[in-house]
Amino acid sequence: MKIAVCIKRTPDSESRFRIAASSTAIDETGLKFDIDDFASYAVEVALQLNEKQGPGEVVVYAVGPDAVQETLRKAMSMGVDRAVQLKTDSVPYDGLAVAKALAAELAGGGYDLVLFGKHAFDTSSGVVGTATAELLGIACVTAATKLDIANGKGTARRELEGAAETVEFSLPAAVTIDEGIARPRYPSLKGIMAAKKKPLETKPAQLGDVRITVKALQLPPDRPAGRIIGEGAAAVPELIRLLQTEAKVL
Repeated sequence: MKIAVCIKRTPDSESRFRIAASSTAIDETGLKFDIDDFASYAVEVALQLNEKQGPGEVVVYAVGPDAVQETLRKAMSMGVDRAVQLKTDSVPYDGLAVAKALAAELAGGGYDLVLFGKHAFDTSSGVVGTATAELLGIACVTAATKLDIANGKGTARRELEGAAETVEFSLPAAVTIDEGIARPRYPSLKGIMAAKKKPLETKPAQLGDVRITVKALQLPPDRPAGRIIGEGAAAVPELIRLLQTEAKVL
């Protein structure tokens, strides 16, 4: 089976963020970057599927500047066969523009399955996977927590609020991967050494028109200190009053 996985390079979610002087981006000084968490689940799912199915190929794609090559190499050290960088000076916030670049590259690839993370940590828009599938004219299943492929068809489980659903689909298809589906493997020393010799191709990204831009970023205000209004049942009336008049949540 031939599988493509579209990943993104994002800052470590535990990093302490600062706004850059431009006020339209984060300050990347000192930040640690890695494969986005949801994208790393997608890489693991692709590897497991081909280990189960037999001989196949897993190809990883990323849109971005040359710094993204380190992220692609990590995916290859996990076991991915080859990588493609769709080069841009920066990754636009417009998910449709990114999707058009990916679709233009994937269209002639003959992939049975195209995997994405459910959404990226830095934008959380969840647009790229579904938009790419639409542009390719293939079915798309979102937020899969379980995925099985057999006899040219797929079965995916999706978690809903208080329930779950199972969907079936024909290949080729796209699937966005949710957490809980698989724990990404750690690259072995052998894998890291092998990744240095695996092919990494760089092509110019065929981005669509960028129609969404960021005017300004702002950190959330500091959370105000807590307040003790009393103890026991006697404090309940005052608590309710404050929730109604100050917090306005009741």
